[in-house]
Amino acid sequence: MLLLEKRHTRLKHEGLLTAAIALGTALVAGAIVMAGYGANPFAAYAAMFKGALGSGFGLSEVVVKAIPLTLTGLAVALCATMLLWNIGCEGQFVMGGIGAAGAVMYLGPVLPAPLLLPAVVLCGALFGALWALVPACLRVWGNVSEILTTLLLNYVAIIMMEHLYYGPWRDPNGMGFPGTPLFPPAAMLPRFGDTRIHLGLLLALVLVIAFHYLLSRSKWGFSVRIIGNGPKAAAYAGLNVPRQTLLVMGLSGALAGLAGMGEAAAIHYRLQDGFASGYGYDGIIVACLAALQPRLVPFCALLLGVFIVGGEQLATAMQLPASISRILEGALLFGFLLSETISRYHIKWAGRKAV
Repeated sequence: MLLLEKRHTRLKHEGLLTAAIALGTALVAGAIVMAGYGANPFAAYAAMFKGALGSGFGLSEVVVKAIPLTLTGLAVALCATMLLWNIGCEGQFVMGGIGAAGAVMYLGPVLPAPLLLPAVVLCGALFGALWALVPACLRVWGNVSEILTTLLLNYVAIIMMEHLYYGPWRDPNGMGFPGTPLFPPAAMLPRFGDTRIHLGLLLALVLVIAFHYLLSRSKWGFSVRIIGNGPKAAAYAGLNVPRQTLLVMGLSGALAGLAGMGEAAAIHYRLQDGFASGYGYDGIIVACLAALQPRLVPFCALLLGVFIVGGEQLATAMQLPASISRILEGALLFGFLLSETISRYHIKWAGRKAV
């Protein structure tokens, strides 16, 4: 019988152990799936990593994927610091895209061109924040689990977006293609050189630095961490838990909304079918791999970006399903959970010495 006995001291080099177990679990799981398709796992991994890291284009695409993953990962990590589980970053991501498209359609004709892009950015963040405040209010005043409400609101946001680009916002000149009209140049986030890397990269990195400082050095960050460690004790000490819940959830939604805004204003230049591509859910994996530390989020986002871009290469180079990259992502999360169990507990069989 397998028994778990809580450790009284943390393991040495725990971070390295976590990374090694998570990555090892993902690679082993991926190798088993590849072998099941009759492919050589070593050749498949070589093709995968060559596709992601073996050319300037592949590297740039990894960075492109890492931008929204950094923002959604930061959004999840921020909430989890206060023991709030925002599973709704996908919906908030979508609402950020809706806010950006709405700003173009309704504010574009009346605003001067230099003000349009700031309006697009602000509306993306605002729509994401407002969408996150719905479950926050239900949590504060109805004691409703934010896990359920944020998850369910993802589907509502996607349905709302599809209604808009199939219906009232559909491009009349799109030859039947479901999507909004293309954004004007004044509403597009600038790209760097001939790549698809855009200004959202700098925005994401600035926000990572800002939230790392706020959570680790500021009085507000201290109160957030205190609430996360003990909500009842924090309330007894006089901290305003409901207000902090609303603020943290709103900020988290704004971060996810900025990710959606960036995809709309720098990658697709519109809302269209396939816009909801799973970056919100992937942000959960990024935050977990980063151990909820904002400063580690960009590195974990890059790792996941390698898996996503490399997985796309498997379809052409090895005739394997690109969805294998999703299996690798899920295995990363399970590997993280396994490493957390090992670092927190002694594992032993009944009647045997703990290992």
